[in-house]
Amino acid sequence: MSILAWLVVGIIAGFLAKYAVPGEGPGGILGDLIVGIIGALIGGFIFNAFGSPGANGINIYSILVAFIGAVVLLFILRAFTGRRVA
Repeated sequence: MSILAWLVVGIIAGFLAKYAVPGEGPGGILGDLIVGIIGALIGGFIFNAFGSPGANGINIYSILVAFIGAVVLLFILRAFTGRRVA
């Protein structure tokens, strides 16, 4: 996937994950971007572990993979920073 595709998918996934996981996010559009990109990597790893392909372009499937990874990442971040989730 190209860098531009990672950025677009990362922004969308990070933005959606911020609203799906209650609590304060890591901060702004840049925080959403970072959470989304790292989430895409985590989601790709999770999906590959179950035999499915990870994020592979700008499409709904890639956004879903990145979104799931970003949600997992936000729950992990909140567990380590001590912020309450819900």
